[in-house]
Amino acid sequence: MNKLILVTGGTGYIGSHTVVELMNVGFDVVIIDNLSNSEKSVLDGIAEITGRRAYFEQFDLCDKEKLDNFFKVYKKLDAVIHFAAYKSVGESVEKPLKYYQNNLTSLMNLLECMVNFNIPHFVFSSSATVYGQPDQLPVTEKASFKPADSPYGNTKQIAEEIIYDTVSVNPNLQAISLRYFNPIGAHSSALIGELPTGVPDNLVPFITQTAAGVRTELKVFGDDYNTPDGSAIRDYINVVDLAKAHVVSIKRMIENKTKSNPEVFNLGTGKGTSVLEIVKAFENVTGEKLKYKIVDRREGDVESVYADTKLANEELGWKAEISSEDTLLSAWNWEKNIRDI
Repeated sequence: MNKLILVTGGTGYIGSHTVVELMNVGFDVVIIDNLSNSEKSVLDGIAEITGRRAYFEQFDLCDKEKLDNFFKVYKKLDAVIHFAAYKSVGESVEKPLKYYQNNLTSLMNLLECMVNFNIPHFVFSSSATVYGQPDQLPVTEKASFKPADSPYGNTKQIAEEIIYDTVSVNPNLQAISLRYFNPIGAHSSALIGELPTGVPDNLVPFITQTAAGVRTELKVFGDDYNTPDGSAIRDYINVVDLAKAHVVSIKRMIENKTKSNPEVFNLGTGKGTSVLEIVKAFENVTGEKLKYKIVDRREGDVESVYADTKLANEELGWKAEISSEDTLLSAWNWEKNIRDI
């Protein structure tokens, strides 16, 4: 295909799986990552899966001088997929300035370079957190933004506004924002997966670490929500399915199939699943019994959110396909692989 794609945050969880899917269909990939929440060894896993090695540059996107120099070298980029951002809801509540400085400065630096160097296509890693607690479920792309429940969510709302304003005055720059619901699982090879530093902020790696004995017990944040079993409901989507949506989005722009600028798509399964249902499903598919306890709700969490995926299914031509059982099993296989269990 001889198209070169920049993937920022490409050694991270979603980024690494997207790099694999891009390379599997023939794209060349260059990664920028500061390795603040990932390991360089991920590049070896990507290479083992694909049979090719991605180009790699290690620096922080907030360093504008280094980013300018990068674009002077990689002048022939066809598209950029931007994952590089801090993503912990809880941490963002405690350290809001850290999130605003990193998530927004990196985006603005990147967009400025894309405009200056005439890079035409941009895919943004957005989030269902932009919706807050929606008035109606499932939530569609037309749902209005609610006041953000966390600084992290607010950075995603502001980022989408920045992208909208930028493409409005730069018609040669096409953007697609992909609003993720809750990515889980790992590549079927168990060579790449979610590798959080410190205590996991997301549910499934906390589950797998508890099953592996790394954590003494799982904390379930709240059982008094207005849901069937009292625990919060989310739309859990396999990370490989999610990664493939980025490939579809890149091809859509390259083939001039977009119908507005920017375009926005929800990426989910369209099905809400509670935290306790995920716990039970993991136990059933793996045979591992989890020790967990109910604790207070976590600040910044919403009660229930899941996607209306009609637009992504029909217009983008993408659909989540991997079952929740296979997804949870892949997460466990990844955990066992990195722990030599």
